[in-house]
This record gives sequence, C-alpha cells and structure tokens, in this order.
Amino acid sequence: MYIEKYWGDYIGGSDDSLTLMEYFAHKSLELTLADIFTDIGLDKFDGDLRQTDDLSVEIDDMEVEIQYAISIIADLAALLLECKVNGSVDLNELWEELDGELTLTATAEENEIINAALKLFAEAPTEYDISEMMDEDELAEMAELIAELRQELYG
Repeated sequence: MYIEKYWGDYIGGSDDSLTLMEYFAHKSLELTLADIFTDIGLDKFDGDLRQTDDLSVEIDDMEVEIQYAISIIADLAALLLECKVNGSVDLNELWEELDGELTLTATAEENEIINAALKLFAEAPTEYDISEMMDEDELAEMAELIAELRQELYG
C-alpha cells in the first residue's frame, strides 16, 4: 500500500487516528470528506484548526472526543493520497480489526481545505495545540512529513 510511506507515528499513529478508524468501522465505506467533516465537527472551524477543543464523533451512541484536528486532517490527507494512487484503502492493512476497502472522495473545495490546513501546519507547527505534547524535534519531523504529504497530494 502506498499509504505506508506516511502512515506511522505522526500520521495514523495517534489516539485520534484510532478514533477515526473506529468511526470507519461504523460507517459506509464509501465516504466523502463532507460526511466526515460534518460528523466530526470540522465543518464548524472555518479553516482555523490551530486550537480545537470541542471536536467529537458519535460512535455506537457514545460521544468520543478528538484531541487535535490537525491529526485527523493529516490522516485524511494520507487516506486521500492512497485513494488517489490506488482507488481505495484496504482498512485491514491500517487496523487489523477493520475489514473492507474505503473509498474516500473530496470536492475541489474540500481539497482546498485540506491543502491549506497542511500548508499552514507545515509552515508554523508551534501555533497548533498538538505542539503542547511534542518536543521541538518531533514537531519539526511531523511538519516535514506533512509538507511532503501535501506536496505529493496537491503538487
């Protein structure tokens, strides 16, 4: 899978990533970014994802908090790249408890949101609330990885 190039500690390796996988386990495997943005609450942030305290998603009638929007955005970008390269994502390759092929699509506007969010994080990662839990080297490494992912996804 192409996504393995990015999927690891910083992208796909957070608690928020596990929440996203659990969300996929309860959804149709043909999703749009609009569906996900609405379900998680990302549609309410008007492009500013630096401080995100009140994101959550309902899974099995339970409200599950999302700590860092940029983590979810990076995961979605990696999933979009995999879908761009291979048409879908084998979720079992990312999380053993999941089965099925995820097909994720995005409109031009949704792609602009992801592109801008990745660009802003790569340029100023210390402005994001996720920086509180990472040291300078980890944050720089994550910002570099996100910049590479953005470049590959959007050119």
